[in-house]
Amino acid sequence: VQLQASGGGLVQAGGSLRLSCAASGSIFSINDMGWYRQAPGKQRELVATITSGGSTNYADSVKGRFTISRDNTENTVYLQMNSLKPDDTAVYYCNAHISNWLGDSDYWGQGTQVTVSS
Repeated sequence: VQLQASGGGLVQAGGSLRLSCAASGSIFSINDMGWYRQAPGKQRELVATITSGGSTNYADSVKGRFTISRDNTENTVYLQMNSLKPDDTAVYYCNAHISNWLGDSDYWGQGTQVTVSS
């Protein structure tokens, strides 16, 4: 199983970015999917998660600015980030809880850098 993330980049404060993460490989089903981020010198933290049924959960710091969504037919999760702030600067990682012939496991993407300039 591979998770391929894309969409990061450099943006000015107040701008927007959209991250995508596609899962591929041996997949029976995908349960929760999500985005996490890690800023320099800080621990990885949850940004947002979404269940297979579409229920969402957000970190307080991004509520009202970020929107997580998924396309179950494409095994892809998205993160629309609006009103970006310099504090949102981090490496963003996608995560998926996947069932396949090996059982149930968490998988991580390679990370995509988001830099917000002031």
